[in-house]
Amino acid sequence: MTSEHLEEQYLTLYTEQFMEKVFYFCLRKCGTQDAAEELAADISLNVISAIRKGQLPHHFTSWVWQIARNRYARWADAKHRRDESVSGADLADFADTLADEAPSVEDALVSREQLSLLRRELAFIGEEYRTLLVAYYHENRRIEEIARSLGIPKGTALSRLQRSRKILKEGMNMAREFGIRSYKPEDIAYSTNCAKPGSKNQPYSIMEHDLYANILLEAYGNPSTAESLAMELGIALPYMQSELDYLTRETLLVKNGDKYETAIPIVSRSAQEQVHIAQLTIAPDLMRALGKFVERLNDAFEANGYAYYGNFQDFESAKWTLLMLAFDYFIRKNPRRHGFTARPDGGKWDIVGYQTNNIVEPYFVGNHGSGNCFQQFKYCFDGIAERTPNRLSDENCKILRDCVCGKVDLQKKEALDALTEYGYLRREGETYLPTVMVLRKSEIKRIAEEFDDNTRSELTALADQARELFAKLHRQISDTIKADLPAHFAEDDQQYWTVVEHCYHSRGYVMAEALRSGWLKPADEVSPAIGAHLFLFNE
Repeated sequence: MTSEHLEEQYLTLYTEQFMEKVFYFCLRKCGTQDAAEELAADISLNVISAIRKGQLPHHFTSWVWQIARNRYARWADAKHRRDESVSGADLADFADTLADEAPSVEDALVSREQLSLLRRELAFIGEEYRTLLVAYYHENRRIEEIARSLGIPKGTALSRLQRSRKILKEGMNMAREFGIRSYKPEDIAYSTNCAKPGSKNQPYSIMEHDLYANILLEAYGNPSTAESLAMELGIALPYMQSELDYLTRETLLVKNGDKYETAIPIVSRSAQEQVHIAQLTIAPDLMRALGKFVERLNDAFEANGYAYYGNFQDFESAKWTLLMLAFDYFIRKNPRRHGFTARPDGGKWDIVGYQTNNIVEPYFVGNHGSGNCFQQFKYCFDGIAERTPNRLSDENCKILRDCVCGKVDLQKKEALDALTEYGYLRREGETYLPTVMVLRKSEIKRIAEEFDDNTRSELTALADQARELFAKLHRQISDTIKADLPAHFAEDDQQYWTVVEHCYHSRGYVMAEALRSGWLKPADEVSPAIGAHLFLFNE
């Protein structure tokens, strides 16, 4: 292709794909249409002239925007010099009402534009300067009075006033831009370890606010001043300062000097993707290892004439719970965090944030404990979790436990009927029979001690296989999280292991594989009380 043809291609590309974008770039920078048109014409002239002179860059887009930025810098510098020459520009020149003579339309527009710029800069100037400026110009207070109210010498007040004028003038001549978060806020997903919320329901009350999420995202691994955070989020500095003070008190931000940094770990989208892939990759092998262990353990107890999951569910129903119990048992062999961090207002909790992503994870499986040794795995898909209450009251747990032990109190008919409606009991005439899984620990331990050596060896081999798979997954996730976290989080064992544990403890991947492979029967083919289980010790 000849250089002439290439020139024409570049010219066509610029006029069709860049000229309009360049104009909007100028409009954003200049603030007025006339100035934007003038600057856009200058940029286009420079681009077209360069192409005509044979400058045919390999990276056309970068080249065009470099020219645009260079021409804008020249324009801004020239504008600054013009403004300085036209007016020595004391702040009062912008704020005072002009002479008695009625202003022209043009003068009024100029005045409004200057006042708008002035208000913008007052919204983003530091508090020590803003307080003085508002008192002197807006409240018309004398400098001596202001100095006394601030508890500073008059000379210091005058010095700050002079400095503040300079800052304001410089700011008014800048083409400030709000950050992306000012018009496109992000969200954070959270997970918590909460032994005790604060008296004001922290951290849950904090997690509800989009503003807090975006402050935490912006300051994460990026120490930022209040001014820079205000500009990034498009919020006037007085209001931003108030929010920063609050988040610092609540220990979600830490302040070093004049800069703030996020004090909770936030897992990036990239790290979440890597963890997701690691979980998906290992889930088939992990599910098979856990499934074989559950089945071999069941065979060993059956050989001794005992159903170790109780007499109220069949094995296919019990497998839903037994698989998750095996998961929880073997996963605990890896390092874990210890305790909870003390927080304001009596709270004891830790929190992990996650940048929102498009990852489609398997459904969540939680384990909700209640009183009297009752627990239930909650399977958050196909409406399973909604069949039963989130938690049982202590009283209902005791009634259910009494039913399991053959002590049905028909005087508690209302509670018995509620437990029946949830599926934890079934009614036969005037009798209420349990449907939950029951693990009698003393009996299980006694029979397990009678296993022969071959059974013990097989179970040990299956257990070792499951542990090794968990250890492999743990290493992969630990390495991913360590590389993702800023150094001060990676070196803080409490924070680091909290993040690893939250990313690593994902029952749903194994559960999804068990259903996909057919190892588990679908929920509508087994007991309505799947996941519900009681631990009994000496009963």
